[in-house]
Amino acid sequence: MLDLQEFLWGFSILSLLLCSVRGLTKALHMPLSLYSPSSSGLTPHISWVRHLLHGTTENPSNASALLEPQQNANKTSPLDLVRDQPQEIKKSEKLKEGSDSLSMVKAKGFGPPHKLRKRPAKLVVPEYCPALEFSKLRKKIENQEFQVQGRDYCLATKKGRRETLEDAYGVMLDILGDSKQAFFAVVDGHGGRNAADYVAENLGKNVVNALEKFAGDEENAIESAIRTGHKRTDEEFLSQGVGSGACAASVLVKDREIHVANVGDCRVVLSRNGVATPLTNQHRLCREDERLRIENSGGFVDCRNGVWRVSGSLAVSRAIGDLHLKEWVISEPEIHRLPLTPDCEFLIMASDGLWDKVKDQEAVDEVVRARGMGITEEAMNACKMLLEMSFTRGNMDDVTVMLVHLQHFISI
Repeated sequence: MLDLQEFLWGFSILSLLLCSVRGLTKALHMPLSLYSPSSSGLTPHISWVRHLLHGTTENPSNASALLEPQQNANKTSPLDLVRDQPQEIKKSEKLKEGSDSLSMVKAKGFGPPHKLRKRPAKLVVPEYCPALEFSKLRKKIENQEFQVQGRDYCLATKKGRRETLEDAYGVMLDILGDSKQAFFAVVDGHGGRNAADYVAENLGKNVVNALEKFAGDEENAIESAIRTGHKRTDEEFLSQGVGSGACAASVLVKDREIHVANVGDCRVVLSRNGVATPLTNQHRLCREDERLRIENSGGFVDCRNGVWRVSGSLAVSRAIGDLHLKEWVISEPEIHRLPLTPDCEFLIMASDGLWDKVKDQEAVDEVVRARGMGITEEAMNACKMLLEMSFTRGNMDDVTVMLVHLQHFISI
């Protein structure tokens, strides 16, 4: 009879032997799994140890047949890998073509393909065309700043941050054949250049035509002609159905007098022995009389960011054009008449881009220091200096500055 103690010893030895065999199985299986091309899509490795432990009844010949491709795959030469790689890249490139197509990229020998994903839209870069590089921008750059020098006047203009320069000017000399008569205008457009260009071209003509009509008929013929010229210019422009508008400050020199008319916020300043004298009042909604006029006529005035506006849009109460606000934004000018005396030196006519940053006397002082007597190169430099003063102080609007020398119109 077998002793119980001997039986237990024998069972322990057998258990130890089985554990050793299992450890050996794992040690043999690990190298095969590390060097196999794929561990997910192929039949598991078969070994005699596994057959012994798990009782596998598979045909050994089949097992060797399964192991043979894997062994051959492990024997693939580096040249074969290099030869296969471009073909795989070409396939993936074909799958990647197209902006909206679904593509699937498969890495060779690294398991199943990834999930489908939608590729971003293809970025299309236009071809370089030298002929179109500056076709439109060149015109804008050329209009950013310019100067004009004529008989008894000069001006300088500089564009602000708007896309288009909306300032304009108009000059008529030797009116009705008289060298002592002239018309000057500075125009500040808004909502585009249409109104500014039209006013600069037609306001002086309409005023002169009205002068011929009213000559000698009335005591205030010149003032009536100026009002008629503004009204006709406004009506003609409105008939075109364009929505832009323009402010204008103009000076008619006739019979040793100046007649200053203003619609909007352009200004005219006279230098009399170096002392600045404003000749216009800006038509803005901060003026109580203008605000009450609009409200009494049924208009709406609103203050936005500290600026009063008509119907929340336009910051001036008078202008030529502005079809959508014409019921309240009138084109009737305020007119001031002033006799010319020997102490009248020059006029500074400018759009609001200058006067919002430079005071009247400051502008006169700058011109007096630079110009000397008459319209010279120094006077043009004074115009440029006033432009720079405005922009260096933070102005972002278009600016036009015109100097008019008055001594020629005073002399007999």
